[in-house]
Amino acid sequence: MTAPFLIDFGLIIIGILLLFCGGELFVAGSVALSLLLGIPQIVIGLTVVSLGTSAPELFVSLLSTLKGGSAGDAIAVSNIVGSNIFNVLVVLGASAAVMPLRVKSRLVKRDVPLLLAVSMATWGMASGGRITWIAGLALMAGTIINLVWEIGSARQEPSEPAEDLGAEAGGSPTPIAITKLIVGLVLLVIGSQVLVKGAIAAAQGLGVSETVIGLTIVSAGTSMPELVTSLVAAYRGKPDLAIGNVVGSNLLNQLVILGLCGLVSGSRGLGVDPVMINRDFPIMVATTLACLPIFWSGGVITRREGWILIGLYGLYVIEQVLTSSASSIADEFRLLALVGVLPLVLVFITWTALRWRQQRPKRELA
Repeated sequence: MTAPFLIDFGLIIIGILLLFCGGELFVAGSVALSLLLGIPQIVIGLTVVSLGTSAPELFVSLLSTLKGGSAGDAIAVSNIVGSNIFNVLVVLGASAAVMPLRVKSRLVKRDVPLLLAVSMATWGMASGGRITWIAGLALMAGTIINLVWEIGSARQEPSEPAEDLGAEAGGSPTPIAITKLIVGLVLLVIGSQVLVKGAIAAAQGLGVSETVIGLTIVSAGTSMPELVTSLVAAYRGKPDLAIGNVVGSNLLNQLVILGLCGLVSGSRGLGVDPVMINRDFPIMVATTLACLPIFWSGGVITRREGWILIGLYGLYVIEQVLTSSASSIADEFRLLALVGVLPLVLVFITWTALRWRQQRPKRELA
């Protein structure tokens, strides 16, 4: 049992590494080629870069859907839901732990409410136990509407220089950009195949469900590009990129990736585990909802709030492990989280929001 498990775990690691390298090359090649072709930078940022960091999720979920069966559907859906939870709690939390992130007002007024609405809509679509091709079509239509709205609203805002994108284009002639794009695409395809194969085999070998593997290992692995991008952005003092990367990726995960998976599933539909409907989809919505009071508290995500988000993800993973192993303390752990941890988090969020309201008049007078 040990040797096969080590092989499966090795496949998961190799798959994640291939996805990471492929995603990096795919983004670099796409951005460079787009700039060389004269495509506006705002369009590149809203489409190519965001989709590039979500490319691992796209390939893993699409490949799992094409494989069919309950195992494939479980990996596809749990990868998307788990990635969204990971992005908010770990990517955003780790970025704030590195450097406090100042939040733009448009995130609170437009982007986060939109993400919350989309998250609730996808939860509703999945509540019947299957995401149909009609639901997938609706999500894809939402993608187009959001893209047009995003580009229109972004053009009304003052443009900012994009030194990184310019440097990327300047150092990559057209043949090199095309080569990066193709090599990155190949690595993404191979990496997704290796990761899905290793994840399904590991789940079967450990006796846990594919859903748990998808919600933890697979989703964390496919979210590595978002994590690295946001950490580097936070370190370089670019909070807009760090926060926007999380919000944009979570929107794309649901609108584009889940929409495509629903369409590809055809008449059979994309099966959703009842446990995910009752537990993980609500957690995904709750983490998105929690962003609003955190973003409101002074317009800054502090280091303390960042560590709290990371700690909440740790509790989420522990609960997944205890549940999958049928541990006798799983119920006690949930009770402790509900009675002990959740009230403390709510008290902290309320306190920061009240503090912000008290300090707001002083900032306006200043």
